[in-house]
Amino acid sequence: MTSSGGSDSGPPPAAAPDAGAGARIELRTLGFADPLRWLQRGWRDFLRAPGIGLFYGTCFMVMGWALLKVYEHAPAYMLALSAGFLLMGPFLCLGLYRTSQRLEQGQRPDFGDSLLAWDTRTAQLGIFGFVLLVLEMLWGRATLVVFAVSFDGMPDFKGSLLALLDPRNIGFIVAWTALGAVFAGLIYAISVVSMPMILHRQTDAITAGLTSLRLVLGQTGVMLWWGLLIATLVVLAMLPWFVGLLVIGPVVGHASWHAYRAAVAD
Repeated sequence: MTSSGGSDSGPPPAAAPDAGAGARIELRTLGFADPLRWLQRGWRDFLRAPGIGLFYGTCFMVMGWALLKVYEHAPAYMLALSAGFLLMGPFLCLGLYRTSQRLEQGQRPDFGDSLLAWDTRTAQLGIFGFVLLVLEMLWGRATLVVFAVSFDGMPDFKGSLLALLDPRNIGFIVAWTALGAVFAGLIYAISVVSMPMILHRQTDAITAGLTSLRLVLGQTGVMLWWGLLIATLVVLAMLPWFVGLLVIGPVVGHASWHAYRAAVAD
């Protein structure tokens, strides 16, 4: 029996996950100049840890080459796999987030530490990854359906991506673009700050996803501008045989960390 003035010697009970936590996390007001600052800081981080950045940039470039190789033999599957490769980007960027975090803390980033960034939040990152995987599967399946109903049999594009842009394929182009915009927009909305948030804070995947969605819905103009900048840089980096991803990939990854730090208050 414990006296009224005594203290409980046992540990406090663990708090149950709070579904409203995401609504209480403070979001800062952003301006249209902020995304440019994030890119500037991302470039600075890349220059401070070029070896780590070039490693992840090489991974992005090799993924692009793999897509081209698949396209030579199975154009329809290349279109479906492209969605999956886009979703792998945030997971590869985990190492870049960790590198920017160490630099922010005044520490020297370590390559091994960046590779194992996922290890500290395995469960929540796994849950979030599963959600992205489901969306990727739906996107890939829908892409194959659009491909099947747009062409009579398997067309021969002779290994050229430009063949897809033939005016005779306008129906396919419109349908594929609209489909991609829906899925890419949804994935962007729930993940734009989710991965660095899970890595940085003791936050569950649902709270991180809801916080990201709140940010996009609440400051749509700025976040659309940020998404447009990312898409433009990545497309330009892909043009010379994906070589541009060696630098653009890690710079965007570092910049995404700074976007999270600027948007989500401590």
